[in-house]
Amino acid sequence: QVQLVESGGGLVQAGGSLRLSCAASGRTFTGYTMGWFRQAPGKERELVAATTWSGGRTYYADSVKGRFTISRDNPKNTVYLQMNSLKPDDTAVYYCAAGPIWSTVVSGRANYWGQGTQVTVSS
Repeated sequence: QVQLVESGGGLVQAGGSLRLSCAASGRTFTGYTMGWFRQAPGKERELVAATTWSGGRTYYADSVKGRFTISRDNPKNTVYLQMNSLKPDDTAVYYCAAGPIWSTVVSGRANYWGQGTQVTVSS
């Protein structure tokens, strides 16, 4: 059974940092694109960042460029999202996603999804 398990969320003050982790298991993820999405109350889910297996291609939403960094440890089947200079607008549930095709992952049609981890940024 494929599982994506997020961790690292929590409550942080504006300007602070958090690192989210997503541990994948249940199959081989060689060649898979991994991404982070978020959904705030009353808003649609949005892609925050994504990376290919090799890390040679990455995507960041304009709202997080320069503040967030996506990385992955392939032997550990784990992807990370380092979030710095957090703002109250970053408050959301963050989801990890995985799939074999870049375009389907970044368009929100990933094959696998985690349960989400709450990030709350206080002002």
